[in-house]
Amino acid sequence: MGVVVGLGLGIGLLLVWSAFALPRQEPPVRRGGSQLTELLARAGLGHVSSSAFLVLCLVTGFSALLVMQIVTATPTVAVLFGAMGGYLPVLVLSSRARRRQRDFAEVWPEAVDNLASAVRAGLALPDALAQLAVRGPEPLQPSFAAFALDYQVSGRFGESLDRLKARLADPVGDRVVEGLRVAREVGGGELGRLLRNLSGYLRDEARTRSELEARQAWTVNGARLAVAAPWLVLLMMSFQPSVIRRYASPAGALVLLVAAATCVVAYRLMMRIGRLPRERRILS
Repeated sequence: MGVVVGLGLGIGLLLVWSAFALPRQEPPVRRGGSQLTELLARAGLGHVSSSAFLVLCLVTGFSALLVMQIVTATPTVAVLFGAMGGYLPVLVLSSRARRRQRDFAEVWPEAVDNLASAVRAGLALPDALAQLAVRGPEPLQPSFAAFALDYQVSGRFGESLDRLKARLADPVGDRVVEGLRVAREVGGGELGRLLRNLSGYLRDEARTRSELEARQAWTVNGARLAVAAPWLVLLMMSFQPSVIRRYASPAGALVLLVAAATCVVAYRLMMRIGRLPRERRILS
């Protein structure tokens, strides 16, 4: 029994010594990255690697190509729909990222109000952030729950904020996090006023953007319908072998190529004209 107690005491002393004597290895914090990595983060899929997503695009594209080749026996049409199938996950991912950012924009004022109330009640800043995992808006709860666990394990507020910002991948979240970081470093005497002013500004911005997006919706939907209509017609024609095989000729392939290029250019141009300016993550 004495040997076991001595061994346990020795291991405990060794662990205490190593905590102070050995150099710490800081966990890497990802900053920046490719556009695909940034898109995955904005969609809430930061744990998915860009290579895995590209593999998914290749699989969907090849599946669409194979199905259309079996149905139409026309390589040009099959390749065209294969390209569309390969790009489909990117469209879904972009839509998810826009929807997530829109949801965040709607709930950030409420989250900032909760922070201001917690700070005014005397809670420490890390505790005020951690309580958003329970009392905060539902879309933000998972990110703040991960922050609470991260801070509880590491005790390093700055690094926990960096990881919170990476999980949120949101421009408004960047501003909130950096404001809290500055308040923590230089003193939080004006933190309550800062949070109240930020909450009012975010509400005004969200209201204005929502009105503009509602007025712009018909332009976006019209552009999508105009681009999708010819290819839906081509898809229906694929079930008529005598008609669809005409596109296997060089002239038919040229028609498809010109039509695809025209649709892409027209869609990108219309979306660029009608697009609202998107806030960039300048503090990431």
